Amino acid sequence: MSALAVALMEKGHEVTGADRDLSTPNIKFLESLGIKCFPDDGSGIDGATEEVIVSTAIEQTNPGIAKAQDSGIEITHRARALAEVLSDHRLVAVAGTCGKSTVTAMLGHVLAECGLDPFCVNGANVPGWRGAVRPGKGELAVAEVDESDKSLTAFSPYAAIITNASADHYSKEEMDEVFDAFVAGVRGPVVDGRRDFGEMDTSVPGRHNRNNAYLAFKMAVALGCDAEKAKAALLTFGGVERRLQRHGDRVYDDYAHNPEKLRAMLTTIQGEHEDGVCVIWRPHGYAPLRKMLEGLAAMFNETLRAVDKLLVLPVYDAGGTTKRDVNNIDLVRLVGRAETIGSLDEAFEWAKAHEYGAYATCGARDPELPALARRIADAKRT
Repeated sequence: MSALAVALMEKGHEVTGADRDLSTPNIKFLESLGIKCFPDDGSGIDGATEEVIVSTAIEQTNPGIAKAQDSGIEITHRARALAEVLSDHRLVAVAGTCGKSTVTAMLGHVLAECGLDPFCVNGANVPGWRGAVRPGKGELAVAEVDESDKSLTAFSPYAAIITNASADHYSKEEMDEVFDAFVAGVRGPVVDGRRDFGEMDTSVPGRHNRNNAYLAFKMAVALGCDAEKAKAALLTFGGVERRLQRHGDRVYDDYAHNPEKLRAMLTTIQGEHEDGVCVIWRPHGYAPLRKMLEGLAAMFNETLRAVDKLLVLPVYDAGGTTKRDVNNIDLVRLVGRAETIGSLDEAFEWAKAHEYGAYATCGARDPELPALARRIADAKRT
């Protein structure tokens, strides 16, 4: 939603927003751009409001939705709004269960280095961009599209990348059906990592990132980029925020939140630190933890070494009406080298008191995880 807000602003619209928590770094960033943000109580909607844009996560009982309905203001889903914003470009859509944000950023970087100046909208902030947006002036646009609510069907892209498919929000079989239907209507080049998953050298670590680079490279060449220039550009890629983002020499922060992403993050760090990794993870929701519990436990038991440690924070509670019948203790009971930790402050004190080769904070949603990584990095430098 914040990336969409910036994209709308870059296209000349006046944008406001609403959120349950106005203290997050993301909200502060939007306000620094002149995007005024209101409490999530409907107070930001008035006679000047022409359209209210919502995500799937917003309940129909939300005060803003109720006020818009009472006022006869059009309500638009996030995906349809983004599709409209990018309608004057040839859109390259990046979909898949894992790696979308990195591939979107890689492809945007390569296209820019090859002189095509794309307009890019990502799911994660990218150093050197306006948050998650690169406001290019070229014909092409690159955007991450979301499978979690199947809203990728709102887009009719010229070209598409499918990074991979695995069980996350839906079964792998259902995800494959969604992705197959999505690419069936694409009239330009399609790069499908489910069937073609090679490797390409890049500046960011991990085999999964070499896979990501390969997908970005193949699409860039299919769009007309010189192959040698594209290869060189991948070696100057500056990474993505919260994607194996390093703080100091041995502290990492990552968005990883499902078994595949957590495995990729952990094995990459393990490859550089044989003397042990302390992972501090916060599950991003009750329903995802409930659904992925056995898969998470199996992955952690298989991947964690005797020298490693897993600290599991309580589920990040974003409010709403979800069932709260599962939490961190349910996972820890199933994982051999894990224990619960009650808060970010407790996790900091634990990490400060115990010595490991590397430390990783990870999880989606919680905006304070990067700050925890920076605190640990500062403590380990002294």
